[in-house]
Formats: sequence, structure tokens, C-alpha cells
Amino acid sequence: MAIAMKTDTTLPTGEPKAYKRPKNAPRSLFDPPIIKRALADAFRKLDPRIVAKNPVMFVVEVGSAVTTYLFIKGLITQADDTLFVGQTTLWLWFTLLFANFAEAIAEGRGKAQADALRKNRTETMARKMVSGRQEQLVSGTSLMRGDLTVCEAGDTIPGDGEVIEGIASVDESAITGESAPVIRESGGDRSAVTGGTRVLSDRIVIRITSNPGETFLDRMIALVEGAQRQKTPNEIALSILLSGLTIVFLLAVVTLLPYAIYSVRTAGTGTPPSITVLVSLLVCLIPTTIGGLLSAIGIAGMDRVMQHNVLAMSGKAVEAAGDVNTLLLDKTGTITLGNRQAAEFLPLPGIEVSELANAAQLSSLADETPEGRSIVVLAKEKYSLRGRELAEREAEFIPFTAQTRMSGVNINGMKIRKGAGDAIKRFVADQKGNIPAELDDIINRIASAGGTPLVVALNDKALGVIHLKDIVKGGMRHRFDHLRAMGIKTVMITGDNPLTAASIAEEAGVDDFLAEATPEAKMRLIREEQAGGKLVAMTGDGTNDAPALAQANVGVAMNTGTQAAKEAGNMVDLDSNPTKLIEIVEIGKQLLMTRGSLTTFSIANDVAKYFAIIPAMFATTYPALSALNVMRLTNPQSAVLAAVIFNALIIIALIPLALRGVPYQPMSASAILRRNLLIYGVGGLILPFPGIWLIDRLLVLLHLA
Repeated sequence: MAIAMKTDTTLPTGEPKAYKRPKNAPRSLFDPPIIKRALADAFRKLDPRIVAKNPVMFVVEVGSAVTTYLFIKGLITQADDTLFVGQTTLWLWFTLLFANFAEAIAEGRGKAQADALRKNRTETMARKMVSGRQEQLVSGTSLMRGDLTVCEAGDTIPGDGEVIEGIASVDESAITGESAPVIRESGGDRSAVTGGTRVLSDRIVIRITSNPGETFLDRMIALVEGAQRQKTPNEIALSILLSGLTIVFLLAVVTLLPYAIYSVRTAGTGTPPSITVLVSLLVCLIPTTIGGLLSAIGIAGMDRVMQHNVLAMSGKAVEAAGDVNTLLLDKTGTITLGNRQAAEFLPLPGIEVSELANAAQLSSLADETPEGRSIVVLAKEKYSLRGRELAEREAEFIPFTAQTRMSGVNINGMKIRKGAGDAIKRFVADQKGNIPAELDDIINRIASAGGTPLVVALNDKALGVIHLKDIVKGGMRHRFDHLRAMGIKTVMITGDNPLTAASIAEEAGVDDFLAEATPEAKMRLIREEQAGGKLVAMTGDGTNDAPALAQANVGVAMNTGTQAAKEAGNMVDLDSNPTKLIEIVEIGKQLLMTRGSLTTFSIANDVAKYFAIIPAMFATTYPALSALNVMRLTNPQSAVLAAVIFNALIIIALIPLALRGVPYQPMSASAILRRNLLIYGVGGLILPFPGIWLIDRLLVLLHLA
């Protein structure tokens, strides 16, 4: 039975396939189950031990507790301002709840993803190999690192491991969401298997590489739930800044009360502001908007990476992706389609091109490689040579080997071979034939153009050369132009010779290339870039990529790769799509932009609150301050209450932006800064004025102030 193999996860245009969520994973930003869970978590997070981790919101909670006490006291003593204190208290608690809700809904998406993954964890029985290669049926959860287990068609793989014997097609849709099976085999870079996936064909022997509770699925669940999320360096720095601003405003507000009392005594008129008004001023002036959304922004950033089927081992890795300066990309499978295709037949002098095409097709009929099939197709399409059935002609096919570096067929007394130039030259020489001088010219011309020459010979005569060409994925040059606009340097990594590498690099539009790359050369390049103060990202899947993945600031390992590569990187691409690195960088930049934009907005919209609360506090004592009441707010109580309500509502209004992220467009850092200041700086300055004015009018209309 033929099985479609997953060999590449990109469309012909070079754009990545849409992410396919596992069954039961969250589908929209506000799924009802997520909302329900987030509402419950928002109240649970009122625990002072939890709130204390966020100094800004902890100040809000303390202020809410103080006004709650004053409200209860006012009810008992029947104070005149009890309604005002009660409303202020309610909206202060709402401010805290809305901030908790933002964090809880961001975590809720991860928890929903984790629930979907947990459904894939089953109590699987495993066929453990014991002494003498005998099999013993045991629970999959009892397997330890180093144990050997056998899996055949229909079996669920009981744990993470590496194939050490055999080859099989595996259904990984439970993990990746992709329905196409993939090949897993021993001895290569596609030997890693994941517990919970299912074998579709053949038989493999697996060496378990993780103990119970340490599997890839366990790590995924812990990470997407946010249980292991730690604050990133930028997030810590911003938290320190917000805490510093909070302390400054706290000291300023605390000193206002004795100053106000002194002013009232000196002027002989007016009344000092109440504790409720001072708490309201403090809450409105400290950066509550970004303080309430900061954690949600970080969690949502990791969730966006997960939506692209990439498992980030930490938020630090996602954040580092946003600061990347240099991108190292493998040529094969990333920039090119991964399989070279026959582009043309170049005959030697005196040889008809149809004769060369005929011999090339005959030598490739049994060649199941993509290159071999492309030769058959090219001969058929350009020269109308149909594939032939050679079994009855007693044809003897000669397979390709690393020693001979050629393949072909013996038929009707003819020996037809195709292969590397030096290998075919030796074959012709062994047949007592001569090599035309023009052959080297054709070979060098193809190599300098970035192609691979395959020489074809018939008995003692060279016929010509097949030009195999790397096909650059569509749209790659456009994507590299975008990266260049972002200030990111792209470097193509290839084992090709410098001439071939230069040609492909020019066609693809990368900034630089590293030819004849070895693990040592990759490490040297990464260290040179980092020594210049740059952050480097790269992808890899083999054991030989592990040192470079570990050295890079952002190392994306392919899920199909070896265990060593997956452990060395700080991200794992479940789709094993090397071009995903470009999306990861964009998500990282979007995370940083979102945090910066909302910080700018939060600080800017505090200005309007000055004009709302300061006149309300001191206008009776200093009538000249009434000139600052530019919004013409009705009375001091409505002004303070309107500012507090707006301060709470703006958090809930910005939750979708915090979760989705600020729309990203590739542009320079200076252009991003100008755009940020224009939209979120000026917008944050202007928006509160009509907002507070409208709330003030509604409060008066409803007789609430």
C-alpha cells in the first residue's frame, strides 16, 4: 500500500502551511470555556501572595482594601460620601480583577492546549526487549531511559526515543496536527520518535531516551500551561521601571495630604482631599494599564509561537528572537525545495541531444530518487521519450553506491552509466575509451552556475551531461527583502562548493553564505557574529548541528531530528519546517513591539488623569486651578470617579490587543519608533479626554455622582 510521505511542509510559493491544531485545542481568542475558567482564575488571583509578584497591582490591591474599610466604616457611621466611596471601591477592585482576567485568559489558552495534549496521553502497553531479544509486555509508563522496545504497524509508541533498528512510517498528528505520515529510521537525522504517536507500517526498535514524567509531551504540557514560565530579561527590566514609577508616585501622593492640610489652614477655605480621593489619584497615576497587561503579553507571545506549532522552552527564547540580528539558514529544504531537479541535457560534440536524453532516461528508470525521477520526466516532456518496461529485456540495473558514485543499467550488450564526472571518467577509461576535452568545460560551466553535473556514458563513450539544478522556493527573495528591511542579515549555510553556493545565494537574495560548511565552521561563524554584539538564530536537525544550536541565541531544532539536536536548541519546530524560523523572528519582534506600544500608551494616558483629578482635589482651595479643568467635568466626585472607571475599563479594552499582539510590519527601528509614538503615544494622550468626559456625563445622568 502506497503511503504519502511528509517530505516538506511548505507550499510551492514558499509560504508555510497553516497551523493545524490538535483536536480540542482552542480555536478563537475568547472561547466560552476559556472565558469561564479565566473568570474563576481572576478571583483566585486576588490572593495577596499572588498579587505581590506584581508591585503595581499590589499597590492597587492595598488601595482597594483601604477604601473597602472606609466604605464599611461609612455605612456604619452613615457618612455623606458613602456612595462615592463605595463606587470608587468597586471600580478599584474591578481594576484588579480586569488585570487578573487578562493574565488568566492568556494562561487559559495554554491550559486548553494542555488539555488537548493530555487527551493524547494514554496508558500504552509496550513490548520491552529483554535478554536474548525476547519481548515482554509491560506498561509504557514503566519504561526507563535506555530500555529497548519494539513497535509494529498499529502500535502506539510508548515513550520518547530514537530508532536504532528498522524504518517505519509514523502518524504524528496527535502532536503536530499534520495528517501526513512521516518516515522514521535508524542511523540518520530522522531517528527521533515521540511518545503518543502511532506506527503505521513496518517494524522498528526504539531506545527510550526519557524517564517517566520527563517526556516531550510532559514538557509540552508544562510549558503551554505556563507552569514553567519565567520572566524574561526585558520583562524584568520593565517591571523594575514600573515599580520605580510606582514608588515615585506613591511618595508624591503621600506627601500631598500634609501639603493639602497646610494649604487649607493657610487659605482658610476648602477641605483637604479624602483618603479615597488620594488612593484614586495614586491608582490612576501609576502605570496600571501596562502593569495589568504585562504578564498577559508575555504569555500570549509564547502562545502565538505554539499556534505556529513551535515549542519554546522559555519566554526568553521568544524574546531573543525579536532581537535577532543574524539568521543562519540551511540551503537544502529551507531556501531550496530540497531535491535537485534535471533542468537540461547538454550533449558533447557529435552527440545528438535525443541520444543523450534516451541514455539518461534508461539509466534512471530504476532510480527512485527525486533526481532520478526528474530525469525521466524531463526526457519525456522535452523529447517525447516514454518510460519503458525493461523487465522482459533482462535489464540489469546498477544501483548508486557511495564508493562508485554512479548508477545505470546493462541492457542488450550496452553499459549505460550516469554519475559524478570523475567517476564516469574512470568508467570510460576502464572501457578503453577517451574523454573529450569539452567535457570539463561543460562540467565547470554547470558548477559555476550553481548546478550539479551528472555525466552520462554509453560503453566507452561519454555522451554528455545532465544539469541538475537547485530550485529556490518561490517567494524566498521577497521574504529575505522583508528581513533586510527589519535590519536582519541572512546567511545561507551549505555544503556546496563556493561557486555553487554563490550562484544560489544570488538567486535567493540572501546577504551572505557559508560554503563547504562543517560543524566547526558554523560555530566559528556564530561566535564571530556574537563577538560583534549580534544575536544569532539558526535551525538544525542533526547531531552535528547540536553544538551550533546550543551556541546560537535562538536555536530551532526540527522535531524530526536527533535527540541531541532537540536538547541543544531552545525551540522545537513540531512541523520540522526550517523556514519557520522567519515566522519565529516576526513573532518575537511582535512581542517586543506589543510590550513597548502598550507601555507608551499607558504612560501617555496618565496625562489626562492629571487634568481630571488635580483640579477636583484643589480647585476649592486654589480657584485658579479650575483653569486645568479643560474637560469641564461636572463636579469633583464625578471627575475622580470618571478617571477611576476609565482606568479600569481601558485594561479590559486592551486585552484583545495584548493577546493578539500589535500588528507587525517589517520596517527599520527608527520607523517602528515613529509609528509607535504616533499611534500609541499620541493616541494614549488623546483618547482619555473624550473617554473621561463621556463617563462623567453618564455618572451625572444616572445620578451616581
